[in-house]
Amino acid sequence: MTDTGHDIQRRTLAVLAVSQVIGTVGVGIAPSIGILLATEVTDSEVWSGLARTASTLGAALLGIPLGATAARWGRRTALASGWWVSAAGAAVLVAAAQWSLVVPMFLGLLLIGAGQATSLQSRFAATDRARPADRARALSLVVWVGTLGNVLGPNLGLPGQALHRATGLTVFAGAFLIAAVCLALAGLVIFLWLRPDPLAGHTASGPVVKEAATRRRFPRVRLLLAEVRTNRRARAAAGAVVIAQVVMVVVMTMTPVHMSHRGDSVTLVGITISLHILGMYALAPVVGQLTDRRGPRPAVVTGVVVLVASLVVAGVASDSTAGVVVALFLLGLGWSFVNVAGSATFSQALTEDHRATAQGGLDASSNLVSAAGAFAAGPLMAVSSFPVVSIVVAVLLIPVAVTLPTAAWTRPRAAE
Repeated sequence: MTDTGHDIQRRTLAVLAVSQVIGTVGVGIAPSIGILLATEVTDSEVWSGLARTASTLGAALLGIPLGATAARWGRRTALASGWWVSAAGAAVLVAAAQWSLVVPMFLGLLLIGAGQATSLQSRFAATDRARPADRARALSLVVWVGTLGNVLGPNLGLPGQALHRATGLTVFAGAFLIAAVCLALAGLVIFLWLRPDPLAGHTASGPVVKEAATRRRFPRVRLLLAEVRTNRRARAAAGAVVIAQVVMVVVMTMTPVHMSHRGDSVTLVGITISLHILGMYALAPVVGQLTDRRGPRPAVVTGVVVLVASLVVAGVASDSTAGVVVALFLLGLGWSFVNVAGSATFSQALTEDHRATAQGGLDASSNLVSAAGAFAAGPLMAVSSFPVVSIVVAVLLIPVAVTLPTAAWTRPRAAE
């Protein structure tokens, strides 16, 4: 990479980092306050289960359009639009929380999911101009800087209480108002300062081929399937990312419900989710360096082992608040190892002219399957228990473990 290219990459990472910190404050509200709002407004196990998964479903539905937008108009347009759609969702949730409106609550949670999809797309934007040997580190940096926002987001109930006293808004409505402002600012940062666009011109590995011409031959949904079917590395990486996401989302979604049934407070639920998110992001740079230096296999092996340990703790210590906290922290940590290494491997395995759309397809697929899993977990937990849910999702890790001894996880020679 030339000095000029190096400067552009540093500026790109700086802008992505700032927007990620601000935006993830708003995104982080969905796993805790959004879930509690859904339970309160619907007062039905079936409907609240659907509502609890609405933000993940929204991320799934918007993942492919964001990838396609990036392919045609660039990352700047895609990321700014994603943050602003999410801000609109948070604004709708202000009204839904204030007046206990069911339909606006579903709509708001769907739209706020755009922020989750945008946050995921940002990690791929970090790799657009990075050298192949530095892609995992660039990706992990953007993942890591979201730690602050993602940890603060679940605790917006505290400033929401201050707004309640000052304005009369409910605690949940005040929290979503803060989220809306943060998400709108994240979009503004991208719109004003993400220049030149990461997908414009040339990257370290050669010219960027616009995907507008190729989309006629490869429909968006089929594009990811084509890559996965013909590319062993992409297939193994995509499978690992999707399965780790499902395991993480299912257990994380059911945790606030489990803690609420145990009588734990909203504040304690927020702290637990924050520690979980800390596990998700805090060690991302370490995972990125490990992946770049040693290849993806050691990171994915570590991630699978930690995920299994998390589910074991969740199964045997679910009656203890400390046990749930430890299980959730380990859950986030295991997800981090698999997601960072798997995402970097998937990005590197893709052909240049299909990369942005296939990346969007991966995020959409992982969120769609996760939403379905979390929705199914609601009735399962209603008729069984939190430990049973943990045991069931542990089975999903078997396919990832099976791929680990294969050549799919070896480091390509070009990256050495």
